[in-house]
Amino acid sequence: MGDISKDINSKFANNRVKALLNILYTANWISSYQNEFFKSYGISPQQYNILRILKGAGEPINVQIVKDRMIERSPNATRLMDKLCAKKYIERLACPEDRRVVKIVITKQGKDLLESIPDNLDNDLLKNLNEEEAEQLSNLLDKMR
Repeated sequence: MGDISKDINSKFANNRVKALLNILYTANWISSYQNEFFKSYGISPQQYNILRILKGAGEPINVQIVKDRMIERSPNATRLMDKLCAKKYIERLACPEDRRVVKIVITKQGKDLLESIPDNLDNDLLKNLNEEEAEQLSNLLDKMR
């Protein structure tokens, strides 16, 4: 089992400081793990999140809705979508009634990519936690926010 004190060779003023630094350290560890996982599929974790949002929507949705549903709120969501469009994983649809409105939809290629990605990433990240511990962790993180 990991120990933040040993991992970063540090002592902490109190358990709250230790917990906060542990959350930040773990978030970075998760991010690195996800980046490596998605690299072979040619997308980033954020792009994967956009594809999942669009697939789950089941219909074209506004860019702002995509941004609102993203796990990692990112100011570069439009750039991420530009890259997905260039790879033909998503498509922009102009609204005939209002040219300022653009809707986004996942393409068949985007759906095929999602199908090719195994959904065991979460299992690998959480393999050291049982269901009860995972629920407890989730509840504590909710309480923190």
